[in-house]
Amino acid sequence: MTDAAKIGWIGGLAEWQEGDTTYLSVAFTWKLDEAYSRALFAVACGRRVIAGGPALFLVKMQHELAGVAEIAESYPDAVTRHNPDATFASRGCPVGCWFCIVPAMEGREFTLIPDFPVRPILCDNNLSALDPKYQDHIIDRYAAAGVTLKDANSGFEPITFTPDVYARWKPLVNAGRGPWRFAFDEMKEAKQVREVMRMLADEPQKRKRVYVLIGNEPFDECMVRIQEVIDAGCEPHVQPYMKLNALAKVPHARFDWTVQRLQDVARWSNGWVWKRAPFSEYDRHRKNIVPERYDAQQGLFV
Repeated sequence: MTDAAKIGWIGGLAEWQEGDTTYLSVAFTWKLDEAYSRALFAVACGRRVIAGGPALFLVKMQHELAGVAEIAESYPDAVTRHNPDATFASRGCPVGCWFCIVPAMEGREFTLIPDFPVRPILCDNNLSALDPKYQDHIIDRYAAAGVTLKDANSGFEPITFTPDVYARWKPLVNAGRGPWRFAFDEMKEAKQVREVMRMLADEPQKRKRVYVLIGNEPFDECMVRIQEVIDAGCEPHVQPYMKLNALAKVPHARFDWTVQRLQDVARWSNGWVWKRAPFSEYDRHRKNIVPERYDAQQGLFV
């Protein structure tokens, strides 16, 4: 088994060859133009090109890539082309968040993959909402295979994260020393998020990673959510709201936000500047501010 920390995620666009065919798997819509350039080169070399992935689903086949490549709905275990240590034990999510692609692309009912290949990075969209027996099945598969779970990449859902879920997953998650991941996307879920943070109170701060969506609510409400995460002894990972079909990696400003402020809050949070100063004292021009970078281990921009 390879080391996920060394292999990591490739950044959202995978390319590989099989015979005279070039395959492109595009995770993010802002990678579509790059994928189009790669497809043009492959065609010029006399190769057949097949493309797919969430990005093409989002643009509903309206990108020029569809003019030079055959569009496929799926490819077996394509996630390994993005990270060879990644796997799925289920697809879909019943929650139906308006800003998430998963319900539209994979459905609001779970599709289970009982014989999933056991690997260190588990990417299921909502582990805590799975039937408890199936959660046990996943955990038992890891134990039988002797594989360490290094990261439950998409995390747990606060609405369904109960003491039983915590007790069930704690031995597996803590053995791998990966982060406990969950999200605080909207103020309406504050009660459930607070309960999760209380349950995880004894876990080290660096291993409690909370995704905080910003820009989907007014500035003050988003900052309250970030501060609650910090005050509860967790680490916020801020994700500025973007349109699902954005062709450039630029946040979408709504309410009283600007693009610059969205970027500033993300850098203040994800660069751990909050440990030294409140956002009101953040200065994007200071030389000691770390610019945004892609963390290949997490598959996230930090």
